Amino acid sequence: MRSALVLGATGGIGGAVAANFLRRGWDVKALARDPASARRRWQQDPSPIWLKGDAMSRADVIGAAQGVSVIAHAVNPPGYKDWDKFLLPMLDNTIEAAKTAGARIVLPGNVYNFGPDAFDSPDENAPQNPLTRKGKIRVEMERRLKEASDTGAKTLIVRAGDFFGPHAGGSWFSQGLIQPGKPVKVVRNPGKAGVGHQWAYLPDLAETMAVLLEREDRLADFAVFHFDGFWDADGQQMGEAIRIATGDPSIPIKPFPWWLIRLASPFVTTFRELIEMRYLWDVPLRISNKRLVSELGYEPRTNIVEAVRETLRGLKCLPAEGRF
Repeated sequence: MRSALVLGATGGIGGAVAANFLRRGWDVKALARDPASARRRWQQDPSPIWLKGDAMSRADVIGAAQGVSVIAHAVNPPGYKDWDKFLLPMLDNTIEAAKTAGARIVLPGNVYNFGPDAFDSPDENAPQNPLTRKGKIRVEMERRLKEASDTGAKTLIVRAGDFFGPHAGGSWFSQGLIQPGKPVKVVRNPGKAGVGHQWAYLPDLAETMAVLLEREDRLADFAVFHFDGFWDADGQQMGEAIRIATGDPSIPIKPFPWWLIRLASPFVTTFRELIEMRYLWDVPLRISNKRLVSELGYEPRTNIVEAVRETLRGLKCLPAEGRF
């Protein structure tokens, strides 16, 4: 289990997975529509072997997957939209590539799968009855992976809360709480005071996936684990962590302008998608990592202030070293 193809390596979670594999000495290939541009933007050493291709092309994915033992399926449409057009076709291509190569698929999952009937600390076997379109697509993705695991495509799914990390540009942290590329002057909190929220620091999540994959002999053909990450118990701690990480306790923490998002949602597709998922900020949903801890004995976890500081540095809200 030391060779991988990463789909979505130019994104937040895909990049974190690729970087972790490389640090562990894996041979890593990455698919990109513009490999030269992806190579320039990587800015880390070592770098994956960048191959030209598109996750929507089955031939491209099958060709790139030759000789690998793992395919990390970490690709998503940009702008938090068009999931119905792209997610399932891209996954089907990955499944066929995994069958051809004899590789295990690893999928970063999320909490969209769960509806109100499972909100009380769901484990990996909790019922999946989502009320949203995105949630139903995620359930269908996992159903197809379960079916594929019975016919030659082993799967590992690690579900987690909202992503944040140094290169996660399309996350709630980077698009909601702060503004990338600028010193933090205000934090916009999408949640409610007293309502907990679950976050996943991408380097920790990537480490978890890699450690599990290196225990291949212990994994079921269809293996699912939950990652706890950082539980913001009252919905206020992430904002406080940003204050501490920047060294400025006076930074104001203000409500996220949901009223403006709702007002503009008839005209902006991405805003409509955000409104649909707002319920995750209104209710405390914390998935349980008991199975993961039972398997590994621990969960990789970076101190929250250090995780936030590294995230702000990666998003160019803090200099590489020191503070503003």
